[in-house]
Amino acid sequence: MARRNLNDLLAFVAVAREGSFTRAGAMLGVSQSALSQAIKALEERLQIRLLTRTTRSVSPTPAGERLLRAIGHRFDEIESELDALTELRDKPAGTVRITCGDHVLQTVLLPKLMPLLHAYPDIHIEFDVAYGFRDIVADRFDAGVRLGEAIDRDMIAMPIGPKLRMAAVASPAYFAKHPLPKTPGELVRHRCINIRFPTHGGLYAWEFERRGRALNVRVDGQLTFNTSPHMVLAALDGLGIAFLPEQEFSPHIVEGRLLRVLDDWCPPFPGYHLYYPSRRQPSPAFSRVVDALRV
Repeated sequence: MARRNLNDLLAFVAVAREGSFTRAGAMLGVSQSALSQAIKALEERLQIRLLTRTTRSVSPTPAGERLLRAIGHRFDEIESELDALTELRDKPAGTVRITCGDHVLQTVLLPKLMPLLHAYPDIHIEFDVAYGFRDIVADRFDAGVRLGEAIDRDMIAMPIGPKLRMAAVASPAYFAKHPLPKTPGELVRHRCINIRFPTHGGLYAWEFERRGRALNVRVDGQLTFNTSPHMVLAALDGLGIAFLPEQEFSPHIVEGRLLRVLDDWCPPFPGYHLYYPSRRQPSPAFSRVVDALRV
């Protein structure tokens, strides 16, 4: 089947409805002569007259009336759908997928994004809690959250929270049986609670720094986890010294359930960052998420 010229049909609908080449041309942004040629071409192609022209007016013939009834509302539907798509572009909607850890999800992401979700019910956010370094492009995530020091240089990185400090803590019951460590090196004589990162499979070497001197310590103990909440619970139960960002221990430190050591060996460092590939045209939903998380 030969493809029809829809521009000619649109010109016919406009002229038939307006009853004037002048008004139809102004509405479509084309000249009267261009409209006249489009209608003439359509009539020649269909081999039937569609409009009756007089010096004062233009009106559809019976065939023109039939064609107008058949296709006029369809152009209206197309226009309505295009308007709806424009509104969808301006009205954020769709799913944003983010990979992150437990703690940042609870303390940063959810508090900042809950108001956004209430304001825009058509935005959906899927969180993937993972402690390994995910390839967000290959795994089809829109963004990830990591500590600022661990982000690849080819990613856009935006801080979403303040600087952090690490904290080494244990329960009063543990320190009642073991001396307080004065230096990071003394940790090798303590029971420590390890964390294993899924990406490379190795145990995390605890990182300390004081007066420009960096020191990494590999510790040992009965317990190894790959998530931080369980490390906090183990420390509260007196099973050893744990080492995590201080916010994960804060309420327990304040209320005396955990005691902090080696505080002067834990300087501030860049905190959590949202990272994502460079985008030329980010979706409105993703743009709203970024704006909501911006510090």
